[in-house]
Amino acid sequence: MMNPRSLNNGFALLAKFALNIFISLYLNLGVCQATEVNAGNCLIWGPGLNPDVVLPVRYFYIQTVDSLGINITVPPDKDSFKVKISSLEKEYLRIHVPAPLDRGDGSLLVRYRLYGSSLKGLKVEVFYKDKPVAKSPYALKGPVYHEYCDCAEPDVEAWNRVMQCSQEDPQIEQDFGSFPSIDLQQLLQEVPKRFSQRGGLIHYTILNNQLHRRSLGKYTDFKMFSDEILLSLTRKVKLPDVEFYINVGDWPMEKRKASENPGPLPIISWCGSTDTRDIILPTYDITHSSLEAMRGVTNDLLSVQGNTGPVWSDKMNMAFFRGRDSREERLRLVTMSKKYPELLDAGITAYFFFRDQEKELGKTPLVGFFDFFKYKYQVNVDGTVAAYRFPYLMLGNSLVFKQDSPYYEHFYTHLKPGVHYIPVKRDLSDLIHWIRWAQTYAERQTSLPAVHPDMEAVPQPSDHTALCECKRAEHQNPLKDEL
Repeated sequence: MMNPRSLNNGFALLAKFALNIFISLYLNLGVCQATEVNAGNCLIWGPGLNPDVVLPVRYFYIQTVDSLGINITVPPDKDSFKVKISSLEKEYLRIHVPAPLDRGDGSLLVRYRLYGSSLKGLKVEVFYKDKPVAKSPYALKGPVYHEYCDCAEPDVEAWNRVMQCSQEDPQIEQDFGSFPSIDLQQLLQEVPKRFSQRGGLIHYTILNNQLHRRSLGKYTDFKMFSDEILLSLTRKVKLPDVEFYINVGDWPMEKRKASENPGPLPIISWCGSTDTRDIILPTYDITHSSLEAMRGVTNDLLSVQGNTGPVWSDKMNMAFFRGRDSREERLRLVTMSKKYPELLDAGITAYFFFRDQEKELGKTPLVGFFDFFKYKYQVNVDGTVAAYRFPYLMLGNSLVFKQDSPYYEHFYTHLKPGVHYIPVKRDLSDLIHWIRWAQTYAERQTSLPAVHPDMEAVPQPSDHTALCECKRAEHQNPLKDEL
């Protein structure tokens, strides 16, 4: 194995820097911080405080702050924050408000689900040890609609502004680049002929905000997922009249290139690949868990943030994987785990594709997803296509090793290898090397950097003789933690 100190190529330097930054900024190392929360100085923000933002589960954040106005970066005392949400009307309104989720970094996530609408609005009260927090109480002027209220905003642009939707997205721009124009009559003739025998395809039309569909193909049961998210959208905003086809199977469909004649057809899928031209939407796993959060689903993009396991210093110092046998590289992980048990804990929980390997490799009991984060490192390996667990792993506070893959989900264009995750080869031949490397560099820092009370900020010098207008993306579009 190459000594980490001899890694002098550009990627190695980038990866080293990435891991140190990851450890420094994002992982709570269990450092004692003798600072008391000042309820009045705390910050509260998020879409759950905007009555016009209609979500299945509304949410907002609390940032703990001390008496000096400095953000606290360690968890507050357990159950020290309490939230009460009630309707401003006399009639009782059922509102489910679980305890705030401790994100492990001095911030908390508050979620609530409405089971009815309030025309007058809501009152949101936040307390820290019985003291009102920030500007609590907050009055959300009504009407405040619940998820299943069919009350669409007629102005799409107004809805986009309220939801703070980006005007541009690199994946959308890339996907539609192959389709300068779309002939619906051509689709009506060609799509059933080419794709109806390849799995599950749903033909949708939205006309006057009413959803219509017909099923094409043998395996269309997953239309329940595309139905529910489209119906959710039509309840919230009046969509333009549109006709389209959604692939409810695993594999992307359209392999024609834009340069070919005839050219590709616009098929919407949950997963894309480098050799197909499908238009990518968020996976059914993301949309369903978001719609059913705090009800029929426990693992969702919000709940993961408060269930990321022990602090970094208390996590097991090895990599972890559990999953089905849906790709040969997953079997290879088990073999590697047997050879390097001190570095990797990997197991197959169910066999379907490689049943002849079960006797040799063994079957491992299921592990609850939140328990994955008891380990410092997570291994993300493709299933039949992209592994749909990836966004949930990224929300944890473990470091993710991601297999190189031709498959991608809707958000991958926003990620950078060596910054957001450590990439490993398709055949996993360098995985053990990178686990060892990560362990070496993770052990070098044993405390969390902090701004101490007796420090002062040192500003950059001001050069009045020359103008400088910074155009770097980081300055123009600063990332917000809650997005």
